[in-house]
Amino acid sequence: MSEIKILKPFINGEFVESRTDSYSDAFNPSTGEIIAKVPLCTTDEVELAIKSAKEAYPAWTNTPVSKRVEILYNVRNIINENMDELTHLVALENGKVWEEAKGDVLKAREGTEQAIAAPSLMMGESLMNVSAGHDCVLYRESIGVFAGIAPFNFPAMIPFGWMVPICLATGNTMIIKAATFDPQSALRFAQIYKDAGLPDGVLNVVTCSRNEAEIFLTHKDVKGISFVGSTPVGLSVYSKAAAAGKRVQALCQAKNHALIMDDVPVERTAASIMNSAYGCAGERCMALPVIVVMDSIADKLIKELAEQARNLKIGPSYDKTSNLGPVINEAHKQSILNWIQKGIDEGADLILDGRNVKVEGYEKGFYVGPTIFDNVKPEMSVGNEEIFGPVLCIKRVNSFEEGLEVMNNNEFANGSSIFTQNGYYAREFTKRTHGGMVGVNVGIPVPTGVFPFTGHKNSFFGDLHALGKDGYRFYTESKAVTTHWWDEEEGKVKKVSTWDGTI
Repeated sequence: MSEIKILKPFINGEFVESRTDSYSDAFNPSTGEIIAKVPLCTTDEVELAIKSAKEAYPAWTNTPVSKRVEILYNVRNIINENMDELTHLVALENGKVWEEAKGDVLKAREGTEQAIAAPSLMMGESLMNVSAGHDCVLYRESIGVFAGIAPFNFPAMIPFGWMVPICLATGNTMIIKAATFDPQSALRFAQIYKDAGLPDGVLNVVTCSRNEAEIFLTHKDVKGISFVGSTPVGLSVYSKAAAAGKRVQALCQAKNHALIMDDVPVERTAASIMNSAYGCAGERCMALPVIVVMDSIADKLIKELAEQARNLKIGPSYDKTSNLGPVINEAHKQSILNWIQKGIDEGADLILDGRNVKVEGYEKGFYVGPTIFDNVKPEMSVGNEEIFGPVLCIKRVNSFEEGLEVMNNNEFANGSSIFTQNGYYAREFTKRTHGGMVGVNVGIPVPTGVFPFTGHKNSFFGDLHALGKDGYRFYTESKAVTTHWWDEEEGKVKKVSTWDGTI
């Protein structure tokens, strides 16, 4: 059994011993072993992290943006130098197989690279002679202290790809509330930022319970919240923080659907579905847990999917030959198994059963095999609610219109896809789907970080999304400066119009 680490929060540039009496267990999902004790930081420790970020803000926001992104460039280089170590850490604590864990780290690097472009993307606008003799310049300025509340499913990408880089590049300071299930990646990134030259207090990383996290939502010194997690919690975060006058972006649950038309190449389409449904063990909000299939090709496609799914090698995350790793912990595994049973009870046809998976040598790991349900009806909760596991539901339809209606009836709208070779259907779909991120023959339609992560409906609460230009707008506010210089004659004027310079 490996040594159990006692983790420490990162506050004001140092890893500090927590004074808490409460710890949470972090597991290696591949073995089921406890690998770390995670401190549930006290109220005083959370307050100290906020205080550190507040005190660091004036000097950091007055640091030229070119100097700020120079540090991010150093971060990028350190990520590259430690790619294997970071990949192994994500695989070890989260359960993603090797290439998926590496992708998690690569997306953190991508977000860092996008933030390095801050000198250009923070530029404002200007217009000379906007009114007679008046010029106007709009600047984008930092706001203050932000808090990022991160989920367990992407321990590198979300806090250190979506949140920290743009927040810091634009001149703000930040506290990350790392996921208690797998916080070691976030804490390792905190060390990377320190090694890159980040001043103390600009970035803080804490682990705490929901009670302490609530402090961020109403604290007078926290100006904004970036949240990723479940819809009920996200709605609560949005409601409380917005009511307290804070900026909020809350990225929440999904039940993404793909419409499969009858003109597709079946084997290639099945391969895309496999990657989308079972990648990261289904623990991602852009997974593809439902396909809406033309009945005329459903049997053929299901046969191909089942065959490909049976060929997946289930195994420990850090074994580079594994195709499907474990889920995050025993409680979540049991939740997925309960959903499979619920699908059976609701009357869906279980084509492939992922329960009772055994991996030799890793019998205590949190494994769930690929699961397929056919004939999932619109009223079945297994096809409508997020399971967050390797469970694929198949809904049969007879037309494009019927399929689109089935998809749009869902309460979530993170992503949606269509698989077809027909340009007309592709265009109609992209125009009429409710999904905020849309794929045409793309199973996971997440754009690269130059575009925002644009979920809709109950998948997102707020006005400005993560990443892209939305990300820069979220972490800055605009200031318009109007300037007028008097010539000698105007300097003698004694009466000025009420609308001077504004008309």
